[in-house]
Amino acid sequence: MWRSSGLRLGARLCCPRGGARAPAERGHRSLVSCIDPSIGLNEEQKGYQKVAFDFAAREMAPHMAEWDQKELFPVDMMRKAAQLGFGGVYVRTDVGGSGLSRLDASVIFEALATGCTSTTAYISIHNEEQRHRFCPPLCTMEKFASYCLTEPGSGSDAASLLTSAKRQGDHYVLNGSKAFISGGGESDIYVVMCRTGGPGPKGISCIVVEKGTPGLSFGKKEKKVGWNSQPTRAVIFEDCAVPVANRIGNEGQGFLIAMKGLNGGRINVASCSVGAAHASVVLTRDHLNVRKQFGALLASNQYLQFKLADMATRLVASRLMVRSAAVALQEEREDAVALCAMAKLFATDECFAICNQALQMHGGYGYLKDYAVQQYMRDCRVHQILEGSNEVMRMLISRSLLQQ
Repeated sequence: MWRSSGLRLGARLCCPRGGARAPAERGHRSLVSCIDPSIGLNEEQKGYQKVAFDFAAREMAPHMAEWDQKELFPVDMMRKAAQLGFGGVYVRTDVGGSGLSRLDASVIFEALATGCTSTTAYISIHNEEQRHRFCPPLCTMEKFASYCLTEPGSGSDAASLLTSAKRQGDHYVLNGSKAFISGGGESDIYVVMCRTGGPGPKGISCIVVEKGTPGLSFGKKEKKVGWNSQPTRAVIFEDCAVPVANRIGNEGQGFLIAMKGLNGGRINVASCSVGAAHASVVLTRDHLNVRKQFGALLASNQYLQFKLADMATRLVASRLMVRSAAVALQEEREDAVALCAMAKLFATDECFAICNQALQMHGGYGYLKDYAVQQYMRDCRVHQILEGSNEVMRMLISRSLLQQ
């Protein structure tokens, strides 16, 4: 799929502001080598990365602010992304995916997130795979999917979920609701974790519910601080009958499926945070080189130089940790769960701090919606909460250590 895309490689990072408000438009290639995101990649991975950067610059960054302010769900853009293989990055090729690794996906999502962090986060959620019946239209993004685990009463304690699925003949009848569902009301397919058995994780199964099924409805569109290019709604089931054939795996395997999806999701969302931080460092560097105060460029101020150095260091450390965890997950190593939790914890905390510091170093301009740094900051803030809050990441890491 990648080799046949016909795209000319040589992509550039672009941020969504013109003139002096878009200094990063000169591209990621203008960065000094210490934070070059292509370092350590093989030639094929550099090719994927260039395609992703180019797409982000051309199709995403010019519209990022409009999607945010008007709360637009950019379906047409995402279908263009799917034509490049971004709709099923690590889905196997036999069902229309690109068949790439978790590391490849991290590289791609990081690059796309420089164009729009919110939309890339949705694309990364959409990438969690199903098989022959559902994957082909998902990989082309002819159809969109949502992952439904969180409920009003069960967030971090996912195993306590209450949405029920009672078997009646060749159907399950679902009752309950899911909260904070990305793509809710717009997606065509809902991958639902629901209770088919007793209490606890072993009573949970995974069932696919298609849009238009009687008994499926949606709550109001939530008004959010960030992530405004993707709609978020409650997903509600009221005597919603779904064929048994829509169950993924066996009864009782749903929690394992959910946790496997979360491990990949943690890498994906951390990659999006790295992309947002990368763009913010570029914007800040260029701002310091043009903004004058007290008769001198801000770039000549040693305090700000040191702040920028700290931002760059945290950016590279986050990137390396995320990529290391992606390799561990791809290789199915024993330490993969803990490393994914570490990467998600570290990268989302540090990258939010980078974006927040970037806003501060822009001064009053950083607080204006005409400047992209505020949107990167708003869009990556939620990454510290979803896919398991960072407090839960600390629980997983400490549990891994204490069980040795």
